[in-house]
Amino acid sequence: MSGHSKWAGIKHKKAIVDAKRGQAFTKVAAELSVAAREGGDDPVGNFRLRLAIQKAREVNMPADNIERAIQRGAGGKDGVKLEEVRYEGYGPHGVAVMLDVLTDNRNRTVAAIRNLFTRSGGSLGEANSVAWMFSNQGIIRIEAGARDPEEIALELLDLLDVGADGDIAVDGTSVQVSLAPHLFEEARRRVEEAGYTVEAAEVTMNPGTSITLDAPQARQVLRLLDSLEDLDDVQQVYANAEIPDEVLESVTS
Repeated sequence: MSGHSKWAGIKHKKAIVDAKRGQAFTKVAAELSVAAREGGDDPVGNFRLRLAIQKAREVNMPADNIERAIQRGAGGKDGVKLEEVRYEGYGPHGVAVMLDVLTDNRNRTVAAIRNLFTRSGGSLGEANSVAWMFSNQGIIRIEAGARDPEEIALELLDLLDVGADGDIAVDGTSVQVSLAPHLFEEARRRVEEAGYTVEAAEVTMNPGTSITLDAPQARQVLRLLDSLEDLDDVQQVYANAEIPDEVLESVTS
């Protein structure tokens, strides 16, 4: 994995522009409300809500907005019923794509998603058409800074228990820790307490196999993934695209 960026990492390397701040708040607020509705408004006993609060803080959402979104979900106010849906398909060059959606109008959402897939040369698939390629994992990305990332990776091997299905790997100037979701919070706490710089941390769907893209292919795939993420109803986009760092720099510069 060294020297390459999977989509889970690419998202964090791309600049977040101010124009998308409001959209980020809208998506996080929806996730906060659904998490509170499903598991209650106490983050201590609601893992999904804790993750949603973490996301809200990462996009600098004001505390009052966070609390209002939680109480809206816990109190069942506003009369808007958000439905959780997962869509799957193939983008250009056979890249597997999976989307997590919160919507109050499934027909509207699926029409918009299908249109983007079709325009890109891909196709929206049936349930489990690509989901079997992904596994639910906690991902923690640590920025090496001036230090040798290989050295940090070795230190993390001693610090963390990533489990039999976990991994610690160097990715350019970062170190990526992959581990089971139930180990995620404790691992993040240990990493932060040890003084490492956490670039990003989330529970996501990680692909078991990836497709490496060249520059022209990467442009096509990133155009689709960016368009999907721009849809208000889309909460998360997962893909098994893998782009060498030098290719990513050339297509995003």
